[in-house]
Amino acid sequence: MSPALPLFGHEAAEAAFLSAHRSGRLHHAWLIEGPSGVGKARVAERIAAYLLGARGPAAAPFDAPADDPVMRAILAGNHPDMNVQRRELNDKGKLTQDITVEQIRQVGHFFSMKPAMGGWRVGIVDAIDEANRNSANALLKTLEEPPAQSILLLVNHRSRPILPTIRSRCRVLQLSVLSAEDCERALEAAGAPREASALARGRPGLGMRLSSGAAMSASSAARALIKAMPRPPDKLVSAALSAASAGPEAELAFRDEVLDWVAARAETEPKAAKAWLGLARLSGDAETLNMDAAQVASKIIAAMYDAAPAK
Repeated sequence: MSPALPLFGHEAAEAAFLSAHRSGRLHHAWLIEGPSGVGKARVAERIAAYLLGARGPAAAPFDAPADDPVMRAILAGNHPDMNVQRRELNDKGKLTQDITVEQIRQVGHFFSMKPAMGGWRVGIVDAIDEANRNSANALLKTLEEPPAQSILLLVNHRSRPILPTIRSRCRVLQLSVLSAEDCERALEAAGAPREASALARGRPGLGMRLSSGAAMSASSAARALIKAMPRPPDKLVSAALSAASAGPEAELAFRDEVLDWVAARAETEPKAAKAWLGLARLSGDAETLNMDAAQVASKIIAAMYDAAPAK
């Protein structure tokens, strides 16, 4: 029977958690960190399901099937002893910039109650680097005074630094990009289109995002613009700007194509190295300054001009 929450390539991380659990000295907070799209949230979900009683076969205890009663409640989002906090949609249907302090206080309130099923209470924050400063400080109160039979799982994409006081109170599970074989298996299990494998770069979640129609168009537009540098025709620039502004996946696909090109040039060209640093900071700046997609795309294209060879 197939697992409800399949996972590939992170056997060592799950084995480390399982060893800690079986030792009877399970830490109260775990930081699950690594690049985006490698399966960190899935690891957290599988750990939560295991602690709450979902079980796979003896050789793969985290691989509980969908008809497991505990797993069924988790998949439905109504297990009383599991609380998950992610960025929410605002009144315009867009994701909020941060996980709010009110959401983190919900976690604290959740942990203040006794387990409904008499076992563990599990909280997941996905992701802690998307929590604002006030939210992070509020979380410290829970980390400093952890209630019994409670565990907090913090996903960290490493997009922004987290408070050292949070890190010091957690045990860390480091996740890396997947091998080509594991990435292929993960994408196949998720029903991804064929194009996803070439775009994933060891991150199946990224491959899924970048295989949308808008993302594929943005990647193609970026490659065309790169080929025409340093003096692309205005029509090509306009087309690239439009393609890169089509949505979050398109912006990401466009930026990744450009980053790879600029990074290759940065090895020998100082001005390209400077452009690469600017592009690397752009993602955080765009969120902090609440830039729209067209602004971000314009800055990416400007960096391309800065990194392009002179002719």
